[in-house]
Amino acid sequence: MPIDMRPAQALRLWHDVSLAIVRENGADLSPRQITVLLTVYLEPPPHTVRGLAEKLGVTKPAITRALDTMGELKLLGRRRDEADRRNVIVHRTVEGALFLERLADTIVDKARELPR
Repeated sequence: MPIDMRPAQALRLWHDVSLAIVRENGADLSPRQITVLLTVYLEPPPHTVRGLAEKLGVTKPAITRALDTMGELKLLGRRRDEADRRNVIVHRTVEGALFLERLADTIVDKARELPR
């Protein structure tokens, strides 16, 4: 179902959601990190460092740095692919699922508060 939103409303929503995240004192993720997280949770697995780098158009070290931060926060995990030891598999965690559930709730709440 398409959502009819003016550009000013879209920016206001992005602002209000970002402000809510900052005020929560939760994970302070960069746009790259949130994109990696959303990709892993919204697109079917498996996910590899190499595949994420290709999808986002960045280097593998950039993905590794993002995963280091999210691993410390327990939002994503990593393990070697037993079938091909050159690959690192990125996997979901309970903490990451709960983080995104709260984020989705915040987005819905803030969207409802937008002036019409």
